[in-house]
Amino acid sequence: MRINPIVRFSAAIALALTVGGKAHATDYLITVKPPKEGLTYKDPERYTGAFKNKPFTYLVNWWTSWSELNSKVTLKEGDNVYFGPGVNIGDITIATSRINLYGNNKDCLGWYGTDKEGHSSKTRLDALKKVDRSILEYSPSQGYLSYREKLVGYYAKYHINVSADDIIITSGGSEAVLFAFMSCLNPGDEIIVPEPAYANYMAFAISAGAKIRTIATTIEEGFSLPKVEKFEELINDRTRAIMICNPNNPTGYLYTRREMQQIRDLVKKYDLYLFSDEVYREYIYTGSPYISACHLEGIEQNVILIDSVSKRYSECGIRIGALITKNAEVRKAVMKFCQARLSPPLIGQIVAEASLDAPEEYYRDVYDEYVERRKCLIDGLNRIPGVYSPIPMGAFYTVAKLPVDNAEEFCRWCLEEFTYEGETVMMAPAAGFYTTPGAGINQVRIAYVLKKEDLERALLVLRKALEAYPGRVDEQ
Repeated sequence: MRINPIVRFSAAIALALTVGGKAHATDYLITVKPPKEGLTYKDPERYTGAFKNKPFTYLVNWWTSWSELNSKVTLKEGDNVYFGPGVNIGDITIATSRINLYGNNKDCLGWYGTDKEGHSSKTRLDALKKVDRSILEYSPSQGYLSYREKLVGYYAKYHINVSADDIIITSGGSEAVLFAFMSCLNPGDEIIVPEPAYANYMAFAISAGAKIRTIATTIEEGFSLPKVEKFEELINDRTRAIMICNPNNPTGYLYTRREMQQIRDLVKKYDLYLFSDEVYREYIYTGSPYISACHLEGIEQNVILIDSVSKRYSECGIRIGALITKNAEVRKAVMKFCQARLSPPLIGQIVAEASLDAPEEYYRDVYDEYVERRKCLIDGLNRIPGVYSPIPMGAFYTVAKLPVDNAEEFCRWCLEEFTYEGETVMMAPAAGFYTTPGAGINQVRIAYVLKKEDLERALLVLRKALEAYPGRVDEQ
């Protein structure tokens, strides 16, 4: 492997609530009247235990234990105490009037953010609202050390063993891909990418002066990888890397252990980089273990992992991603671009670091909801005459084949000319995820990010649209 010698200079807080004054910390006793008859408190540690050692704040819900409410809490004058619905602040006594009490606070009830509406969890939204800084400075070009150290623990849960030095924080996953390409590839170098693929990979390759060569996967085979021989047909003296997205956008395909080992063998045999976009690792719907590129033995110096908080926390707008590699020379090259762009987003890192405190209930509820949505969508699609979708095993997308002559024309017709009971559907033509001319012409990508009842309605409207479309083509 070689690092690109050309330097192209293009162009933690957990839940900090407002604190006032400089008074030294004092113990104040919070006392609440006994609960009403029949009111029970349940599983208090799950909800309040996370805040026990956090300074300047105390959240109290109606299920908080009696002993917890009567315990001493370290507060300062001007601090805020938030009580959730079910706690009447008139029933509360406190040893000083210089503590602010707030009742009926909905942010307390379910603070962990059951995300069935596609919303970001309240843990990080509160972190955003309560930023307490006098200066919004440049952050270190590599990203805040506290955030990178916390990410080490996150990746360890997936048996991805990295150090804080291996992690570079980027402005979204897109910048991580771009910097990886700019650092590892020279103009004219080639990257092999299974198609269909995330369309922006092509734009990033063009920015680096590189060329993407695609290897076809088919909807009939569920978008599984072709055999090694097909890859080797594309490898030449300009080939520098293989790029994968696992689980895949746009197909939802999840690479098997055998396929990942096949990729490893190719990377090792031809001394290639392996760029692995793994931003959807939380969304895997199979009993098989998740296989990261970082799990592959013998190519540790070849792997460059791309990550982002956009999908797992519904935080696309904070623009925080990461580039992770054990290859020190690659990191040095990447850091030149990081220093040129000065700083990843400061506020975004604060929110992303707070997001790592989200409890397991958040992930579990979101995951369970996507399982239900996936079943609703895939079953519904395959019940429409002429429509076929394989079952995606990851992410929250599927690519479906429609009985139409041209999916892009059909999508445009739906938006411009068709309604059913005042509604229509909007989909992404899948041809935009292919570079091979004519590929995916009758396919669409659908994301199941809507509520289940909205998906059901959209499926009905899609069925009606296909029945009415003049360009419908039924297979004989």
